[in-house]
Amino acid sequence: MTELLYQTDSYLQEFTATVVAVDGQGVALDRTAFYPGGGGQPCDLGTLACVGGSRTAPGTVRPVTKVYRAGDTVWHTVAGEPPAVGSELTGRLDWPRRYGLMRLHTALHILCGVIFHEYGAFVTGGNMEPNGRARMDFEFERMQAELVHEIEAKVNVEVAAARPVDIAILPREEAFQIPDLIRTKINLLPEGIRQVRTVAIAGLDLQADGGTHVANTREVGPIRIVDYMSKGKINKRLIIALAP
Repeated sequence: MTELLYQTDSYLQEFTATVVAVDGQGVALDRTAFYPGGGGQPCDLGTLACVGGSRTAPGTVRPVTKVYRAGDTVWHTVAGEPPAVGSELTGRLDWPRRYGLMRLHTALHILCGVIFHEYGAFVTGGNMEPNGRARMDFEFERMQAELVHEIEAKVNVEVAAARPVDIAILPREEAFQIPDLIRTKINLLPEGIRQVRTVAIAGLDLQADGGTHVANTREVGPIRIVDYMSKGKINKRLIIALAP
């Protein structure tokens, strides 16, 4: 089982860990700040560096090219020879990539919160890219330019409001007493998950979510809706972009 450091501290850029398993180019650690991807958010990238006392030569640095989760274990795919089991490492995130995705993920929550409260529409899908663009699909029958401009204006009011973003991990039974906790059309939380992580934007949005976020909506910066399209009779897509 890997301790998921990113779940409680999205701003952790560097951490120490021990290698507990190796499978080909995959390295499992006892703890990690690398987000393994999920919920439309891409995985983190970065490096793993061996430190003094490790079973691999100290100072050896391996780029992390992919991160994924298998059950309770997070695997880090590395370039080059992987460090041996028992090696002590320092993990470092590609911070510009991670922080950009934190801003983008929080932007999608702002968009989702505005649309849910103002228009009652559920999310039907979404995805993020490290280039500062993302899409989110909603259960709308119609989408036109006037409505898009209206949504964009309301979203940016929430950004400027500098609303705090808080994380909590709750027992499943307690979490599901929260009204409208699941904003997707289909509940994607497996029955076996006993602890539910929630992300709350004060006064705007509260959802079950496993990704990484900024601490205040102000950090997101201006949100532009750069395109919109129909993806079905009651499925409309909005594409957003953030400034670097």
